[in-house]
Amino acid sequence: MVQLLNLFIMISKPLLLLCLATLAAGAEETLPLLIDKGQVYSNITVTAVTATDVFFKHASGMGNVKLKDLDPKLQAHFHYDAAKSAQLEQERATNSLRFRQFVLTNQPQVVLAGGVASDAGDDFVAPNINARSVRGRKAPPFAVEKWLQPPPDPAGKFVLVEFWSTESDACRQVIPQLNAFSEKYHDRLVIIGLSNEPEEVVRKWTNPHIKYTVAIDTQARMAQALDITAIPHCILVDPHSMVRYEGTPGYLDYDRLEHLLDKYQ
Repeated sequence: MVQLLNLFIMISKPLLLLCLATLAAGAEETLPLLIDKGQVYSNITVTAVTATDVFFKHASGMGNVKLKDLDPKLQAHFHYDAAKSAQLEQERATNSLRFRQFVLTNQPQVVLAGGVASDAGDDFVAPNINARSVRGRKAPPFAVEKWLQPPPDPAGKFVLVEFWSTESDACRQVIPQLNAFSEKYHDRLVIIGLSNEPEEVVRKWTNPHIKYTVAIDTQARMAQALDITAIPHCILVDPHSMVRYEGTPGYLDYDRLEHLLDKYQ
């Protein structure tokens, strides 16, 4: 787990510098409408502008559009840099392919018990997951654009990565549960809440208060590598970088979590 986090920091640093170059022009401004590929959005409130995207609230919810697809006048207004955007898009495609290949090429670990092959059948398995199954495999490399608190120290600990969104009621409902896990097992477990929303949106979140580490990856690289189709979704990774649980955090309780912490330490 330590090696994976260190690898992430080394690989993502150049990309991070691009992603953190968020453009101030247009942020929190209002527009009467925005047209993208024939789709018309009205009552626009721009929440963030990056090198590649405009994120906004509109009459029907939230959305984002690619700067490269906008009218040239709007591109100029948002200081669109075609070269920088193309470089970032290429970085995203490369990293997404790398993560996906990592997942596809790692086979489930076979545990030997008394010389007999075992699939760890005494472990709790979520009855339904909305993602590609990686239980019993090495975890994919971490992909984080920015930590919104100091990065955690995972040395010798389990890491639970939760994929979440401020817009999801189901995600909000599991925050107190994850807070409790973080408090009780702080010496054995690191919890990371990973959102693909802009930093400005996540930092505004206060209710319920999150007591574990929060990070963002607006490219959703890990989520794409795991083919996540619904959130909240989490993976529990042991100190040896193997995934021991996958699914919604809501299926976990103290007994199930403690069983995994004790067994795979």
